[in-house]
Amino acid sequence: IPFLPPCVCAVTAQHPPKNKRPKEPGENRIKPTNKKVKPKIPKIKDRDSADSTPKTQSIMMQVLDKGRFQKPAATLSLLAGQTVELRCKGSKIGWSYPAYLDTFKDSRLSVKQNERYSQLTLVNSTSADTGEFSCWGQLCSGYICRKDEAKTGSTYIFFTEKGELFVPSPSYFDVVYLNPDRQAVVPCRVTVLSAKVTLHREFPAKEIPANGTDIVYDMKRGFVYLQPHSEHQGVVYCRAEAGGRSQISIKYQLLYVEVPSGPPSTTILASSNKVRSGDDVSVLCTVLGEPDVEVEFRWIFPGQKDERPVTIQDTWRLIHRGLGHTTRISQSVITVEDFETIDAGYYICTAQNLQGQTTVATTVEFS
Repeated sequence: IPFLPPCVCAVTAQHPPKNKRPKEPGENRIKPTNKKVKPKIPKIKDRDSADSTPKTQSIMMQVLDKGRFQKPAATLSLLAGQTVELRCKGSKIGWSYPAYLDTFKDSRLSVKQNERYSQLTLVNSTSADTGEFSCWGQLCSGYICRKDEAKTGSTYIFFTEKGELFVPSPSYFDVVYLNPDRQAVVPCRVTVLSAKVTLHREFPAKEIPANGTDIVYDMKRGFVYLQPHSEHQGVVYCRAEAGGRSQISIKYQLLYVEVPSGPPSTTILASSNKVRSGDDVSVLCTVLGEPDVEVEFRWIFPGQKDERPVTIQDTWRLIHRGLGHTTRISQSVITVEDFETIDAGYYICTAQNLQGQTTVATTVEFS
């Protein structure tokens, strides 16, 4: 037993050197720590590769009372009458807001670009202002600017007004065209986020289910017909229920369209191709197209350089062409009175819509 304490002391006395000496190889044991760092190398690569695709960052802020700021949620519910102030960071900012405010050049809305941010202010808000408010940075080179997809911001605002469950419409009846090659929307949007909305046919009276396959409900757009066909046509309306109240929307006439989209399908016809001196002659340019697509006409005629007086009249109307198919017929007529030799030659009509233009011509000869 007297021999044990030295042994114990010897063991404890030898620990520090043993701990110190292995620390030299122990410094190599930091390598496992370095090895833990090694996986960071691919992580950095991942981060670099992620940076190669632009990351979207919201640049929008909502200004609250007493100068407070917050990032707006994807949807906001506000009482009508409140003032809305939104700011987006950037020296060049583009804005989008409900078309209703643009249509009437509403003085309640103002947009001001400051040095570091742009500010949108809407005062005396109403339920009709319900919709998407969005902004984006602009990358400009000289006078040409493009949208910076990495710097955007948006929020959809419901402006709740007593007695108004639906966003008001400027008319009591509207037409929705059903094109077989694109979606159609019955635009009955609500002002209350929690409202339950259903779609109904007027005759025969029944509810039209939004089954998610043929028809879906989008609170920002209305009822969307994903693949419209002729069986969908008729008069429909929407019903909204919220807080124990219910309301019916305006009525919508759904019309099926048979004409495919594209440049105008144009024909030209003269009342006579051989005209005697002193007679009158008319040349008719006709376009059959989609009901909701406007057509513009331009004429070139023989007496144009000499400022020969002519009469040009443009008209359009909707026509039904069997099986409920609806087509828009647009026409332009050029009339020359007291025909002279100067009026003989080519009458050229150019019809233009958003998809392109078509030019047709006919000759009128002096008899």
